[in-house]
This record gives sequence, C-alpha cells and structure tokens, in this order.
Amino acid sequence: MADAATRQIQIKTGIVKRLVKEENSYIKEVKEQEEKIKHLKAEAGDEYFIKKQMEVLQESKMMIRDSHRRLAVAHADLQQFLDDWDGLETQNEYVEARNVLDSVTLEG
Repeated sequence: MADAATRQIQIKTGIVKRLVKEENSYIKEVKEQEEKIKHLKAEAGDEYFIKKQMEVLQESKMMIRDSHRRLAVAHADLQQFLDDWDGLETQNEYVEARNVLDSVTLEG
C-alpha cells in the first residue's frame, strides 16, 4: 500500500513541477511578446501585423491564467494527498513533494 502511495506522490509531484514550468514559460512568452510589440510600434510597423501580435499576446495572457488555475488545483491535490497519508514522512518522495509545495507560490 505504501508503494502505491509513494508512486502517487511521485506522479502528483511531477504534475506540479510540470505546471510550474508551463506557467513560467507563458510568463516569459508574454514578456517577449510585449517587447516585440513595443519594438514594432517604435518602428511604426505594419498595423495589421501589430494587431495580430496583440492577439497573440492576449492568448498568452489567457494561458497564464489557465496554467495558474491548473497549478493551484494540482498543488491542492498534492497537499491533500500528503496530509491524508501518515507514516510516509521519512520517504524521499514525501520530502521532495513537501519541498516542491513549499517552493511554489500561488499568488493571484
């Protein structure tokens, strides 16, 4: 039974790690897109192209919100799972999961 719980901890920890990377990737993409738009506007670029780039920017911002929502759900799921299992505190997977939970910030 502990092996199944350990495996679930590994899976749920991996999900949280992946979602953190995904959210950070979208944040980076938004920053890059904002810079690109700023540069295009400074050069008086094609208005149609700038409009399309603004649409790309908005889509990326929506993906940040979606990624953050999924991260919050996965974070809560892992937290609840760890709280429900007593006796696993000495397992390496449990310690790693707690470290991952502690490293994730879920502000707005």
